[in-house]
Amino acid sequence: MKPQTGSPTSNVTPVKRNSPGAPVVLVVAPGDENYRGYCLEQVADAYDVVLLTGTEPSWEKPHITDHVVVDLSDPAALLAGGRALAGRHDLSGVMTWDEWSVVPTARLARQLGLPTTAPEVMQGCRNKATARSLFSRHGVPSATSVSVRSRQEAEAAAERIGYPVVLKPASHAGAIGVRRVDDRDQLTAAYQAAERTAGQGTESTRVLVEEFLDGPEISVECVTYRGATTVVAVNRKTISPPPHFEQLAHSVDADDPLRKAVAPAARAAINALGITEGVSHIEMRLVEGRPRLIEVNARLAGDMIGHLVRLATGIDLVRAAADIACDRAPDLTPTRSSAAAIRLLYPDASGTLSHLTYDGPRPHWLDRVHFQCRPGDQLLLPADGGNLYTGRIGYLITTATTGQEARARADRAARAVTAVLDRAPGTRSAAA
Repeated sequence: MKPQTGSPTSNVTPVKRNSPGAPVVLVVAPGDENYRGYCLEQVADAYDVVLLTGTEPSWEKPHITDHVVVDLSDPAALLAGGRALAGRHDLSGVMTWDEWSVVPTARLARQLGLPTTAPEVMQGCRNKATARSLFSRHGVPSATSVSVRSRQEAEAAAERIGYPVVLKPASHAGAIGVRRVDDRDQLTAAYQAAERTAGQGTESTRVLVEEFLDGPEISVECVTYRGATTVVAVNRKTISPPPHFEQLAHSVDADDPLRKAVAPAARAAINALGITEGVSHIEMRLVEGRPRLIEVNARLAGDMIGHLVRLATGIDLVRAAADIACDRAPDLTPTRSSAAAIRLLYPDASGTLSHLTYDGPRPHWLDRVHFQCRPGDQLLLPADGGNLYTGRIGYLITTATTGQEARARADRAARAVTAVLDRAPGTRSAAA
């Protein structure tokens, strides 16, 4: 249960300490251990961490010295909790890797007089319509985009842009509510899905109708400190077939030639939005070999991509984000030149998980196999109205000397995963 708004609860008993005098960083919304545990662990390696969280800490306890529990969806409660921690600790910085918390975290940092990109800029990153407008104003190659309020407006926009189009909520994440639409017959269902998700938005509740960018999708991982941006790595993605845009795999190669090719577009997008501090995850598609912007996420990437970057290059993006939050120059010196890949695991169909195992070998190149669900859990795929939170079984991570080899190893390891699901009466069972 969430605490009453405006009444933060806390625990001031120290659990973990670095060396005396270690700077203190406030982390907002640490997320779940499955995908963000490594982030908290890496920050805690160099800083004393205090936590602003929505639930009592569990897995976080070994990495923190103090915490306050608040309703993170209430901006006033979040600010009050942050001020309470600032009253107990000499904070050097405030940071988050949670998409829904980037704006209130920036507001908190500003209130406390700590380094941050301006909250107004973070709002622009969260609102895809604002971002598209800024890209257009600054000549950043992007997609034609129209903000609409009704299905009829969506139909008219799609006709003007030309099918196929993409419908998406203006303020959300994780490709939830995002669908490709190939003709007018598909538009109503896609609009309803985007509208439902858009209603949960904080920076905007509008729906966007956008030009479909046809080409391979990548992300560019960037670090900006005092207005200067370093392009650290390129992540090559594998996306599910239409109409959904589920992310199925990622790979990072330290020697990927795309990094230099897409760096100008990534820097232009960051400059157009006005980002001055922090780590950014920039999504784009290569259309006829040229980068076109999808969106900029002003935070560390999800899906363990930061871990892939560290495995491939030795660069610690999490530590860089913490350093920048404390106005310290990050160390972006590569210490490795290899590759890493993650395969995100889904069942073939929705249902109740009855059996889940990994039956393969554990070679040195298999960094980890992680299952996030257990027998008895209900799994609902995007095709059946679910999303990455309801349909994913887990992931596995591999390393190699090249991205191609890392991806091949991930595919090989994934074949050793067996997931058996019981379907509803009258339907067949499915195995991954």
